Amino acid sequence: MRKFLTCLSTVLLVVLPPLAEVVTAADKTKDDDRLKNCGSVLKEILDVPDNIPQDLLDKADCVVVFPSVLKAAFIVGGSYGRGAMSCRKGEDFRGPWGAPTMMALEGGSFGFQIGGQATDFVLLVMNESGARGILASKVKLGGDASVAAGPVGRDSSAETDATLRSEILSYSRARGLFAGVSLEGSTIRPDNGDNRRVYGKEIPAREIVLSGTVAVPLAAEQLISTLNAKTPKHRA
Repeated sequence: MRKFLTCLSTVLLVVLPPLAEVVTAADKTKDDDRLKNCGSVLKEILDVPDNIPQDLLDKADCVVVFPSVLKAAFIVGGSYGRGAMSCRKGEDFRGPWGAPTMMALEGGSFGFQIGGQATDFVLLVMNESGARGILASKVKLGGDASVAAGPVGRDSSAETDATLRSEILSYSRARGLFAGVSLEGSTIRPDNGDNRRVYGKEIPAREIVLSGTVAVPLAAEQLISTLNAKTPKHRA
């Protein structure tokens, strides 16, 4: 038995490091694919003028995208989506769009699930308080940060009570239908594990997004170029 355990330990020491490298590489590929999907989803949504009102987009400090979140997972209260958030760089959130931090969406049922189709979510973070809160830690929507279903359409008024009060406006797209949706009760947070794989080292989400010293990953170029093209300047 002692010889067997010794042999087993030796085998594990030889096999586990390469296996860990393979798993890490696979996870890195998934992270890159997720960033690419974020860029594709955002471009498709912003290319339609009747989706998110331009004046709201221009006032947003940050944009969060969660592509292809399965509603079926939400029905049993185990919702989990992954995406990315980019903010305008600088302490006052007035600069060009910065490198994205990977994000996680977690929570229970949102009360609108039918079937198991995938849904894309886009969140506009409308003020500095909401942005800094999200970058610092897990935030409960409707609790730690106010959230409302965002108005839709190029002629929609941005001066509604919900818009003026809310730190975050949320939207969904499923089966080609785009609408404002409430994500109250769910939580969002920086995904530090994904950030470590994407950037190759441990970097706080706040530093990634706001410092201006972190380069945009190749996989996120469409996401950032779309934001810079569609809303190059912050308009208070």
